[in-house]
Amino acid sequence: MDIMANRLDRGFYKYQSEFETKALEVLRSGWYVLGKEVQKFEEEFAQYTGAKYCVGLASGLDALWLAFRVLGIGKGDEVIVQGNTYIASVMGITINGATPVFVEPNEYNNIDTSKIEEKITEKTKAILVVHLYGQASKMDDVMTLAKKYNLRVVEDCAQSHGACYNGKMTGTFGDIGCFSFYPSKNLGAFGDAGAIVTDDEQIAKDMKMYRNYGSEKRYYNKVVGANSRLDEIQAGLLRVRLAHLDELADEKKVICDRYLAELDNPNFELPKIQPGATTIWHQFVIHSERRDELMNYLKEHGIGTIIHYPIPPHLSEAYQYLGLKEGDLPITEKFADEVLSIPLYNGMTEEEQSYVIDVMNRFK
Repeated sequence: MDIMANRLDRGFYKYQSEFETKALEVLRSGWYVLGKEVQKFEEEFAQYTGAKYCVGLASGLDALWLAFRVLGIGKGDEVIVQGNTYIASVMGITINGATPVFVEPNEYNNIDTSKIEEKITEKTKAILVVHLYGQASKMDDVMTLAKKYNLRVVEDCAQSHGACYNGKMTGTFGDIGCFSFYPSKNLGAFGDAGAIVTDDEQIAKDMKMYRNYGSEKRYYNKVVGANSRLDEIQAGLLRVRLAHLDELADEKKVICDRYLAELDNPNFELPKIQPGATTIWHQFVIHSERRDELMNYLKEHGIGTIIHYPIPPHLSEAYQYLGLKEGDLPITEKFADEVLSIPLYNGMTEEEQSYVIDVMNRFK
């Protein structure tokens, strides 16, 4: 049996007629950029998250760097972020000329909030919280520190659509919540797409201006903006998936509950869930000191896996200029050598789940 680490076709076929009907509706409308589909998606996604405003954008990375641009954070400023995130989180900071200050992760793979305060300096202007792998971070600690030091809070929710902390949805704690709708996400488009949510009307207005070449009125440009518009067909298709998002998340939860109950092998460690937090299981990430052996063993048995992520941002070639070296973030680096995402996708059959569980349990 061959099982991919992730597959998107089954998620399409599950609602094929709805997706195709919506695509044709948009194509036949004759309006393809910033039309009614974008407006309706923004309204519906804001309502889903509990935020007052949503602004559709071209990608999750655009959501991140535009968030810091709109907040006025740039050269000479520092932004605290966890070390074990995807590099796009860090790019959102550095594209604006600001400096990332890395904090180690906790046992739940999210930022260790007990280690944030020691990193705050007079240059610190914001905390970027990443809700990694779909699990909400410990936001009460973050917001307490933000209030104490008058810091902005940006949430990277690229992997956490619908996850909550103490009943409140990720993206709605801080100043701006940034979302990616890359096809592999739980709320995935059929190409690149993103959005921000906020309760601040001025931030929403500024974001709409920045996404459209810095223009509020056609050909009148207030700032040097970007071309970062969520297009109509992606917005329409996202509306279809959003209507089914809870049932899709529930399906993944059933699979992961089974993994948690039936996977039993001392050669790897199962994911833990932070008290007060929920996860939408964007990935099911295990830790193993024998990660590479396990990965090769699974490959030999036809089971695909992915490493999220093999190279921490502070050790990437792109960020050599920060002057950080191996050993500076030992927990982050340890995680990079241990993490492995095993197969998880909507439409995964019970037979496929059983095969993965059986093969993993037989690893010696």
